[in-house]
Amino acid sequence: MINTTSLISDLTQIPKEWAFEFYLKLNEKLTGQDIKIKSIFNPNDKVPSLCIYVHNNKYKFKDFSTDISGDAISFVQKLFNLTSRGEASYKIIQDYNQFMLTNTEDYSLREFKVQQKYKVTDFKKRLWNNIDQKFWTSFHIGSKDLELYNIAPLEEYTMQKEVDGELKELRIKGHYIYGYFRKDGTLYKIYQPYVKDSKFIKIKDYIQGSDQLTLKQPYLIIGSSLKDIICITKLGFKNIEVIAPDSENTLIPESFILSYQHKYKKICTLFDNDEAGIRAMQKYESKYNLPYVHLDMSKDLSDSIRDFGLRNIRDIIKPLLIEKLKTNESK
Repeated sequence: MINTTSLISDLTQIPKEWAFEFYLKLNEKLTGQDIKIKSIFNPNDKVPSLCIYVHNNKYKFKDFSTDISGDAISFVQKLFNLTSRGEASYKIIQDYNQFMLTNTEDYSLREFKVQQKYKVTDFKKRLWNNIDQKFWTSFHIGSKDLELYNIAPLEEYTMQKEVDGELKELRIKGHYIYGYFRKDGTLYKIYQPYVKDSKFIKIKDYIQGSDQLTLKQPYLIIGSSLKDIICITKLGFKNIEVIAPDSENTLIPESFILSYQHKYKKICTLFDNDEAGIRAMQKYESKYNLPYVHLDMSKDLSDSIRDFGLRNIRDIIKPLLIEKLKTNESK
């Protein structure tokens, strides 16, 4: 029988990872690994978007479908709609004490080793084929566009990580694997359009499209992806250049935005037509005072061009750009 006098009253005595394990009903203990599950905050989440990860030797969370993030206390506060972190802390203490009264597991404070993640260590390019052609041309993207933006098909790539002193290796092959390269040949991202859980594998930080900027046009659009960058250029607006962050969930640093604002007359964003995309554009508007264009059609610009045609999308988007960029020069 457990002596109730041994129950704790200080949150620092509770392992921070316990709250995630308990309230999410995880079937594994958090010992340093990252996990990704469907959002508990968004019932419409179809692809796992809630990440539990280690930062500065503590577990935190980031829900990409709702843009909610924080530590264990803020997680409980959001989960139960509590008014303060103090109220959330009290709930964790009460629930932990109740848990310890009915369980015999050892849940004392524990050290954990942050587990290494797989990293891309090698790749092999291949020649373009008819499958690639069919995929890219459906978005009106041709070979010259792919060459300009340094996109190449990959035959395979290799990922490695160290586990308990032993090197683990994965070699991935298949169709529809593309490498995104910088002008100097550095691979910064792998694109796998039909792999839901790892459509993009980030290798290095890079503002996509920045190598292609001439800084000679008056207007800049921040798009959602490299594919959308190319699609925007295919619309034929001669006075616009385009870049994109690593992802919609990544804000381009303020120093870069300030630099672009000195070089362009006006900047706007054009992200995906979903909650995450609209929320990301609103972030840029709130933080940097950048207007956004909401194309309320398919999920993103490239899908809209595929579904409705290049000319139709140009006719629809032109007045939206004129309004947001406050110019009649978009021709």
